Amino acid sequence: MFRRTLAIARKEVRQIKRDKRMLYVLFIFPFILLILFGYAINFDVHHIKMAVYDQDKSADSRKFVDRLTAKWSILTSSDLAARIDARRAGQEGYFDLVAYLNSEDQIRGMLDKGKAQVVIVFPQNFSRDLYSGREAKIQILVSGVNANTASVITNYMNLAVSSFSQNIIKEFLAKKAKQSYIPIDLEPRFWFNPDLNSTRFLIPGLISMILIITAVVSISLSLVREKERGTIEQINVSPLSSLELLLGKTIPYIIISLAIAAIILLAGYVLFGITIKGSVLLLFVSTLVFLFASLNLGIFVSAISDTQQVAFQISTMVSLLPSFILSGFVFPIESMPAAVQVLTNITPAKFFVIILRDILLKGVGLNAFWQDLIYLLIFAVFFLVLSIIVNKKSVSV
Repeated sequence: MFRRTLAIARKEVRQIKRDKRMLYVLFIFPFILLILFGYAINFDVHHIKMAVYDQDKSADSRKFVDRLTAKWSILTSSDLAARIDARRAGQEGYFDLVAYLNSEDQIRGMLDKGKAQVVIVFPQNFSRDLYSGREAKIQILVSGVNANTASVITNYMNLAVSSFSQNIIKEFLAKKAKQSYIPIDLEPRFWFNPDLNSTRFLIPGLISMILIITAVVSISLSLVREKERGTIEQINVSPLSSLELLLGKTIPYIIISLAIAAIILLAGYVLFGITIKGSVLLLFVSTLVFLFASLNLGIFVSAISDTQQVAFQISTMVSLLPSFILSGFVFPIESMPAAVQVLTNITPAKFFVIILRDILLKGVGLNAFWQDLIYLLIFAVFFLVLSIIVNKKSVSV
């Protein structure tokens, strides 16, 4: 059995070597995807277009605006946002002042035309209310077209107002020779991703998506190619069993996919600073199981496809869409309806994303994700058995 399986594997390696274009696609396509998705999909918000309608025209209103537009703006000193991304704020800035408005009528036009994402309105007597003990109010009008961006802008503004208010209190107490007193001092610390860089959160999901696409597409096209050329009938009349054929076809693509995974991890480290905080051995074993599950899914696709065109369409549909939408790569599974959460179990990428984030970001051990590893094994065995059954039926027919 071993010799027959190895013979099929050698035959597949020769075919892969002859198809130079397929090799280029297998190794270059994942790298391009990593760059495009790694830089394009980013939940961090910078360079927010801000307009100001200042009815007070006081030194305090100008000071508040200056703190927002300065390169080290509100995200400095010891407040929460400094811990989030102060370094990047110093390089890029968070708010860009695009205009001072002269009338209330201009506000709607700025938001409607997209010239501003947020408009700050300072009421008359803002400075006088600030120092007279009365409540000083600032109104912010945020474009809600993009809900995520609007939420981030609101959080930034809340932090800005909080930081500005604390400075006013300190100055006021300093004039009276008193020390400020904070009853509860909140000190948040973020584990695993201290600067809350969304790219580091997305890269593990991107790795799983790239691997499942390349694995499913490559193995399905390889097997369907045998059908189109008529060589599958010669294999069927040989002493080979269905298991030997499928294992022989799978082994070369497992090796290629492992090499692609190593290249992606290296590129992730060079481009995005992604490091392996957990066990390299656990990462290797988990990746191997995931690839085995993905390749078996591709084998099943080839079993129900008659042409390479059909195989490519089906393999893309069963690998790309579920891994992008249902794996938790971009959209949190916990926020989905209960029925959709159950549906997410149809893709092995869901479980591999959890494993990758545990190993790459958290650095935890097997006790944190052993259940996900078992799910991957079940997925792999299920589709392997299903592919053998379908293959035997097609041979008998």
